[in-house]
Amino acid sequence: MNTNEKPLCSKLTSISLISTLGGLLFGLDTGVINGALPFMSAADQLNLTPALEGAVTSSLLLGAAFGSVVGGHLSDRFGRRKALIGLAILFFGATMGCTLSPTAHVMILFRFLLGLAVGGASVTVPTYLAELSPRDGRGRLVTRNELMIVTGQFLAFLFNAIFGVLLGHTGHVWRYMLGIAAIPAIFLFFGMLRMPESPRWLVVKGKISEALNVLVQVREKETAIAELNEIQDNIKEQSHLSKVTYKDLMEPWVFRIVLIGIGIGIVQQITGVNSINYYGTQILRESGFTMQAALIANTANGVISVTAVLIGIWLLGRVSRRSIFLVGLITTSLVQCLIGILSMTLSEYSFFPWIILLLMVTFMAFFQGCIGPLTWLMMAEIFPARFKGLGMGIAVFCSWIMNFVVGLTFPILLSAFGLSMVFFGFSICGFLSIVFVYKYVPETKGRSLEQIEHYFRNFKKVIE
Repeated sequence: MNTNEKPLCSKLTSISLISTLGGLLFGLDTGVINGALPFMSAADQLNLTPALEGAVTSSLLLGAAFGSVVGGHLSDRFGRRKALIGLAILFFGATMGCTLSPTAHVMILFRFLLGLAVGGASVTVPTYLAELSPRDGRGRLVTRNELMIVTGQFLAFLFNAIFGVLLGHTGHVWRYMLGIAAIPAIFLFFGMLRMPESPRWLVVKGKISEALNVLVQVREKETAIAELNEIQDNIKEQSHLSKVTYKDLMEPWVFRIVLIGIGIGIVQQITGVNSINYYGTQILRESGFTMQAALIANTANGVISVTAVLIGIWLLGRVSRRSIFLVGLITTSLVQCLIGILSMTLSEYSFFPWIILLLMVTFMAFFQGCIGPLTWLMMAEIFPARFKGLGMGIAVFCSWIMNFVVGLTFPILLSAFGLSMVFFGFSICGFLSIVFVYKYVPETKGRSLEQIEHYFRNFKKVIE
C-alpha cells in the first residue's frame, strides 16, 4: 500500500506544479500593474492620462472576461492539456508585446490579448485539476492554483519594489516589471507537453482506454477502475443528450447551477479585493506613504496572501466549505467598514498610513485564506463534466466583467467620493454576499463530482 502512495503523490504534485504555472501567470500579470502604472504614466514614457491609466489597467480584465468563455470552448473541444499549451504561447507573446509597447494604445491592445490568456487560464487550470483530483484530495489540489495566483501577485509586488527602488530613476523600469512574466510562460509550455489529459474529458470523447491509463497514473489500480466506471455511468445517463448549447443551460437544474456559479464569481469581486491588488500602491500613497515606501509596504499584502492561502488549504480538509466562505465574508466586510470609519476620523494623524496598511493586510489575510481558494474550487466542483467548459466559462466571464468594472471605476470613485465612502460601499456589497452564500451555495466537501451533480438534479426532491 505504501509503495503505491509515493508515485501517486509524486505524479499529482508534478501535474499541479506545472499546470498551476497558469495561475502564477494570472497573479503576475494582474499584480504587476500595481507598481508599473505610475512609472509608465510619466510624460517621457507612455504619457498616460487618468482615463488611459484606467484603460491600461482594465483592458486586461476585459480580455480576461472574453478569454474565460473562449477558454471554456477550447478546453471542451481540444482538451484541457492542449488548451493550456496554447495559452502558454499567448501568455509569452502578449507579455513581450506589453514589454515592448511604444504607445499607450499598443499597450492596451497587448494587455487585452494578455487578458485573453489570463481568462482562459482562470477556467482551464481549476477544471483540469478538479478532473484529475481524487475525491478526498480535490480541495487541496485545486486550491493550489489559488496559492500560485497569490504567489504570482506577491512576486509581482516584490519585483515591483526591487526594480522601483534600484532602477526607479530610469524611466523605462516598468518594462522590466512587465517582462518578468515571460519566464513562467516558457516553463508552462514545455511542462504541459509532458502532462496527461483529463480522464473525464477523454471519457466524454470516447477514449476509454486512454482515460484508464491516465487514472492508473494518479490512483491505485482498483480505485482507477472504480472511478472510470463511475464516470462512464454518469456519461451514459446523459448519452441521449446532444452537444451542449446555451439552450441546454436553461434546463432548470442546470440554470440553478449557472446562477450560483455566477453569484460565487461576482461575490469574489464585489468584496473589493482587486482595488487593493491593482491600486494598493496608490492607496498607500494617498494615505501618506512616499512612492518607494508604498512599493515596499505593498509587498506585505503579497506575503500575507501566500501565508493565508496555505492556511486556507489546510482548513479545507478540516472545515466545511460554507463555514470557511461565510467567516471570510463576515470578516472582510467588517474590515472594509472599519477602513471607511477610520478614514473619516483619523486621516490627519501621522500613524494613519500604518493603520491603513494593517487593515489592508488583515483584509487580504481573510480574503485569501477563506474566499479566494473557495471561489475557484467551488466553481470547478458544482458544474457537471458535460456542462463544465460552457457553464464555468459563463460564470467566470461574469466574474471578470465585475472585476473589469471595479478596476475601471475604482480610481474614479475614489476621486469623487473619497476612501471612506468607497470602502463603505464594498462593505455593503460584502454583507449582501453573506446572505447569498448562506441561502444558495451548497456544501460540496466530501462529495464526488458525480454526487454533486446528482444533488442538483434532485434538488426539489431533497427540499420535499
